[in-house]
Amino acid sequence: MINRILFFGLSVLLIGCFFVVFGLDLDRATLQRFSGFTMGTSYEIQLVTDRNSIDIKTVEENVADLLRRLDREIFSTYSPTSELTQLNMTPVTEVFSASRELIEVLVLSEEIRALTDGAFDISINPLVNLWGFGAQSKRIVSRLPTQLEIDDAMARMGAEYLVINESNLEVVKTKDIEIDLSGIAKGYAVDEVAVALEDFNIDSYFIEVGGEIKLKGFKPSNEEWLPAIEAPAAGTYEIYEVLSSRGEAFSLAGSGDYRNYFEIDGARYSHEIDPRTGRPVTHDLAAAFVITESAAEADALATAFMILGLKESKSVIDRHSISAFLISRVNENHFEHFVTSTFAQYVLK
Repeated sequence: MINRILFFGLSVLLIGCFFVVFGLDLDRATLQRFSGFTMGTSYEIQLVTDRNSIDIKTVEENVADLLRRLDREIFSTYSPTSELTQLNMTPVTEVFSASRELIEVLVLSEEIRALTDGAFDISINPLVNLWGFGAQSKRIVSRLPTQLEIDDAMARMGAEYLVINESNLEVVKTKDIEIDLSGIAKGYAVDEVAVALEDFNIDSYFIEVGGEIKLKGFKPSNEEWLPAIEAPAAGTYEIYEVLSSRGEAFSLAGSGDYRNYFEIDGARYSHEIDPRTGRPVTHDLAAAFVITESAAEADALATAFMILGLKESKSVIDRHSISAFLISRVNENHFEHFVTSTFAQYVLK
């Protein structure tokens, strides 16, 4: 494990939700950077381009508008006018007309649900609110939900009751369920930003939204992008491993139990809620990281692995040849990890 203080002498240290980027020289004319806030978190865009060939302000405004639309108009459960909120309010059997973006995320979510044996379930919103982590949470977390409350929330779940018509961009609920896309939306936003940058003929970039990353190409002077995995320790920021991008294009996403939780009577209850039990997970898996082409897919898989735990995750990883890095908690200050060979090739030796 590498303590972040060791990198203080390098030019810039940027800490995201789960990843760190360092060694950047922002004074280089061809390395440009802008940032902002979206989806309840921050975003950071770095790109390599010729100042004379592209109006960076236009790119920045385009990305900001895109992220604002994806958040407030489509995926937010906090906005009363978002597509997702309207879908959740739509009566059973009524046809709901959806955007391309919402349909794509719903379809991918169902694929990941099947791949992870139900661990990734976007109909988890009633449980998220019950445990005090959701937009519609009405309870102060001073006591644990009763089994009756958990059973009632789980009775209002079931992603299989969502019928998606891709060709007509329509959705029908056959049961009164509520959707929460927080386990995949940020990754999807990263993918959409990459498409926007490519439309500007930008082919070297580093995109980060709330810790979910997509990178491509090199920094100036053929320097690699160097993302790093954060150690899953609450109250501190330490680097667990540094990765080498090698100039390749890939996405990197992570999920963990150490930032969003509450405690009652000395016991910690994570926001990682198992849709199969209705309760926060209690296993020793502290963080999961996935490398894939799609940031949305990596985001959803990392979320699912935090539900499954180490043993079940390794089974899914093996069956589907997923590039993953899993960190287990031995005790509060000591961790051990499992890494696939396809992920290990990016770990900086």
